[in-house]
Amino acid sequence: MSPFEQIVDLLDREKARYRVVEHPAEGRSEEVSAVRGTTVSQGAKALVCRVKGIESPAVLAVLAGDRRADLKKVVAAVEGKKGGFAPSELAEQLTGCVVGAIPPLSLSGTLPVVVDAEFLAAHEEIAFNAGRLDRSVVMATEDYVRIVAPAVAPIAVPVVPAAAE
Repeated sequence: MSPFEQIVDLLDREKARYRVVEHPAEGRSEEVSAVRGTTVSQGAKALVCRVKGIESPAVLAVLAGDRRADLKKVVAAVEGKKGGFAPSELAEQLTGCVVGAIPPLSLSGTLPVVVDAEFLAAHEEIAFNAGRLDRSVVMATEDYVRIVAPAVAPIAVPVVPAAAE
């Protein structure tokens, strides 16, 4: 079963309120939010982060598409010692998805999930690429939390725009 099929199967089994949106292949937050009819801040950006000092070799950090991860806060949220972004190859190996299509949940159950508290509080629905770049899921935030049961912590900071020249 593909990652997309696993996600839909899980959401159906758990009676989640969701819809699937088919769109041109896109992995960038700004572009995909426009085609799925959501805001960038509703988009769940899922980043695989290596963390030393915990049982799992990595965690899945989930935050709004218009924010960036604060790695020190991600590490602290899972009581790790040190962390960094996983290389693309490792992220794809651990999730079964290409970077840009990684969903905000662990399909294998081996990646702990930590979600930014502000992201969850901001919207009644969240949106994410569902294991492929041309399919998204828009679902009730309440159902996402119920199904995934993530750790919740402040792990994101605003993106600082590049200085104008």
